[in-house]
Amino acid sequence: MNKVIPYSHLHLMMIFVFCTSCTGQVNTRLPNDTVNKQQTITDKGLGIPKTPDEMKSFLDAGVDPYFVETEDTFSTKGPQCIVRNLIQDKAGNLWLATWHGIIKYDGTTFTNYTLKEGLIHFHVTTLFEDSKGNIWFGTARGGVYRYDGRSFTLYTTKNGMIDNTANCIAEDKNGNIWIGTEKGASRFDGKTFIHFTSEDGLSDNYVNAILKDKTGMIWFGTKNGINRYDGKSFATFTDKNKLPFKQVASLFEDKNGNIWIGSGSEQAGGKGLCQYNGKSVRTSISPYYVMYMCQDKKGNLWLAHNKGSDNVNFALYCYDGKLFTKIIEQNKTDNPVIFGIIEDKSGNIWFGTTKGVCRYDGKSFNTFTE
Repeated sequence: MNKVIPYSHLHLMMIFVFCTSCTGQVNTRLPNDTVNKQQTITDKGLGIPKTPDEMKSFLDAGVDPYFVETEDTFSTKGPQCIVRNLIQDKAGNLWLATWHGIIKYDGTTFTNYTLKEGLIHFHVTTLFEDSKGNIWFGTARGGVYRYDGRSFTLYTTKNGMIDNTANCIAEDKNGNIWIGTEKGASRFDGKTFIHFTSEDGLSDNYVNAILKDKTGMIWFGTKNGINRYDGKSFATFTDKNKLPFKQVASLFEDKNGNIWIGSGSEQAGGKGLCQYNGKSVRTSISPYYVMYMCQDKKGNLWLAHNKGSDNVNFALYCYDGKLFTKIIEQNKTDNPVIFGIIEDKSGNIWFGTTKGVCRYDGKSFNTFTE
């Protein structure tokens, strides 16, 4: 990559790109009976779809022709592909949403659950742990899985979802699961899906982010604005000049109840990183495009930046409320985009990239590669 890519184009690109490499930990291969030979649909003799109708036939059959299997179901080496997001569950395991499927890391071994459990072979885009301990996994074009610790249940448009591509997942105060898609939002009460689109008050049907704040309000970040849902209706959220937020990629509530908004860069006509304190909005705290955020135990905000330079400069920053500290910057032609960020129970910062997963302990980086 050597030029700035708009978010919508970047999202589509990530659906089809497969990346490898990084540096780090030594791989110990497990017994041969756990090894799966890496192969694509092309290798299986099914070919690659050349028309929308051919693609639809693949998807209807539950097949993503661009999915590439990992070599191992179990490995001490991390995934060598796009890791879009990650969480640490209540038991301390890390779950990764990757282009190789659903992967769990227990501190020793990376287990590919897509292969282990025989799940559909689709790219995983987002994940979420609900109040009951269920973990939800959203895919690109394949629907959403719910994992209850014993088995996986797949939900798709055939079960009532509005769309099979899930960009984000959240839970409301009543325990309903909200799924943001490219065609609107679906609310699931455990039995039935109810859909919400621009006809119901959303600023756009392309929903990139969903957040439940401490008051129970549900926030929706879309390509063309932000909406808040009080359980009855949608209200449009704007800045002090009554202008909408464009290309909203991330919504985050900090420990003090401030809402942080990652929107398009100023260069692209957006407002960059913004903050809402419940009364007023601060815009352009950072002029760059912020894709993901998290807050550590000390109160620092960690940000995945797209600086929007000629070299597509992606970086990980730490913000203490006054100053931005650059942790790592990627400004080479093959720079890995930085995606989801979390702090684990030990205080390490983990983040996904186009080339795998990384852990930062405050001094050094471990990329879990050979």
